[in-house]
Amino acid sequence: MLAALACAGVATFAQLYSLQGLLPLVSRELNVTAAQASLTVSVATIGLAAAVLPWSFVADRWGRVRTMGLAVILATIMGLLVPAAPNFEILLVLRALEGAALGGIPALAIAYLSEEVRAAHAAAAAGAYVAGTTLGGLFGRLLAGPVADVAGWRMGTLAVSLCAAVAAVAFLVLAPRPRGFIPSPRVGFGAVLGKLIPQLRSSSLLALYAQAFLLMGAFVSVYNYLGFRLEAPPYLFPASAVALLFLAYLAGTFSSRMVAGVAGRWGRRAVLLASIGVMVGGLAMTLASPIILILMGLVLFTAGFFGAHSIASGWTGALATTGRAQASSLYNLSYYSGSSAIGWSAGLVFQQFGWSAMAAALAILAGGAAVIAALSLPNRKASGHPGSS
Repeated sequence: MLAALACAGVATFAQLYSLQGLLPLVSRELNVTAAQASLTVSVATIGLAAAVLPWSFVADRWGRVRTMGLAVILATIMGLLVPAAPNFEILLVLRALEGAALGGIPALAIAYLSEEVRAAHAAAAAGAYVAGTTLGGLFGRLLAGPVADVAGWRMGTLAVSLCAAVAAVAFLVLAPRPRGFIPSPRVGFGAVLGKLIPQLRSSSLLALYAQAFLLMGAFVSVYNYLGFRLEAPPYLFPASAVALLFLAYLAGTFSSRMVAGVAGRWGRRAVLLASIGVMVGGLAMTLASPIILILMGLVLFTAGFFGAHSIASGWTGALATTGRAQASSLYNLSYYSGSSAIGWSAGLVFQQFGWSAMAAALAILAGGAAVIAALSLPNRKASGHPGSS
């Protein structure tokens, strides 16, 4: 199951963020600003955010695995069309459709794990899935950068989409037949609200959705615009070197697995707050001029983010005793809405005032997430019971 979800993670996150390391190239070739170029990432995440809830209701009827299979096939088809976009506007449309198709994966993966994996192992399984998504995102960026340096950003994204197609086929072959899924009857509008309202009445779940929005917005903003900073004087990094920045994702692969065990001893809230603190500390280090300090800060920032995300996403599945797919989808809706809204608007701050001002704004957002978590989330230690907090 984890091998199948790892392949789905590659197919999803390699495509979703394949353009992130190529934004300076897109900006130059299509003659658009940094904030406009970042829309190629933002519209994909907007499409994903808009689609996660519809996908969750389809999956309640059709099954998690079948729905994820359909989503990954549609996303791969759209990804193969992206390099052929004749202009910036068509590129944005294709990226939005690609994101909407990709919404069927993260919306359902945690619900799938929660239904099929023993409760005692659910937190570790969620951590393993998040770790797999970091590898998928890393793979797409590392492949796209060097190819784009040689043959342009279109060939870079095409290479990623072809590999995603292979990963999609592997998911379809590897995914085990579900045993814990019970199809829901056809539901009307009232039943839809009945599944959503409990998730929106829980102060703890709302606090977790706020973590997703604010922390993901800060995270994607750093990776959207650090390439612009490092391609300019005095650094003058080529696209292939900018792609290597994403090796910092390996810190997230480690931290997302590590926090599950630490949370069992110290409590989820304490580990979440500590992870946010690591994020802010790493962000502060990127204000320095020496490249080694910038890179060390990026590693710490990335480790902190994925630790926080692993805790928050797994906690969402644990708190939702009913409507689990909808609770997970609302988390992902918040997560990718933050990526879209903050990831674009931070570019306006960066263009107008520079890196230091943008980093300060993002630190304030992360601080707000920490305050919300401290005030609204309990700190009981993680347990295996699905309803534990």
